[in-house]
Amino acid sequence: MRVLSSFSWVPLSLASSTPKTAAPYMQLWIGATNLRMDEKRGGKEPLAKEREGSVRFKPEVHQMQQLVTTGTSGGWENCWEQGLTPWDLGRPTPIILHLHQTGALPKGRALVPGCGSGYDVVAMACSERYVVGLDVSHTAIEKAIELSSSLPNSSYFTFLKADFFTWHPPELFDLIFDYTFFCAIKPEMRSKWACKVQEMLKPDGELLTLIFPISDHVGGPPYKVSVSDYEEALHPMGFKAVTIVDNELAIEARKGREKFGRWRRDTTQSLI
Repeated sequence: MRVLSSFSWVPLSLASSTPKTAAPYMQLWIGATNLRMDEKRGGKEPLAKEREGSVRFKPEVHQMQQLVTTGTSGGWENCWEQGLTPWDLGRPTPIILHLHQTGALPKGRALVPGCGSGYDVVAMACSERYVVGLDVSHTAIEKAIELSSSLPNSSYFTFLKADFFTWHPPELFDLIFDYTFFCAIKPEMRSKWACKVQEMLKPDGELLTLIFPISDHVGGPPYKVSVSDYEEALHPMGFKAVTIVDNELAIEARKGREKFGRWRRDTTQSLI
């Protein structure tokens, strides 16, 4: 596995220029607690020092957790009905836009599990890439369809209400993109998640993951994650990380707690 410390392929001008329109979304999922050097102190203290301390969740996250963990099967649906969706950026994930615009996404068929409002599905869809957005919430799927039905690339994507763990696609995928889905499922489900990824992905397909939230908090969702958590789930399924890097295009509140990973099957295993 090759681990890099930064995005060598992300232009500095792009990585350092968060759009002003991102401001309303800066405090989603995890509050921006100790993520940057305090400018009032002149930036003299190390960034590592600024990241010390416990993670603080916004009130909406605690309300969402109560709905999801009540034991009812409609927890996620209730969240969408009540507008308690703190994971939803309300726009495409910046790094997905960048990868699409620079031609760095695999072509073919793509899957976004837990697609929510569908912004990433729409952002990836094009004549060379057909994208399926999957979500267990009927309300989320309705919202995604409403927001995207009139777009010019609407013939290159579709939204389906289905359970990722029981759904069987008619065709395998060249690409699966996972963000705020792995961290939303209970940790004991992670091996089943990896098994399902292997089942749905072509042998030469690619899995893209945004590893978030990297923290030490207890409980969830979102449940804490780490690179080793993904490796523990994916390695038995034959996946190895091609690249794992800090996501320098993460929204401000998530910087320092999010890594981007590209995973492929380890084809050398079949040769041993």
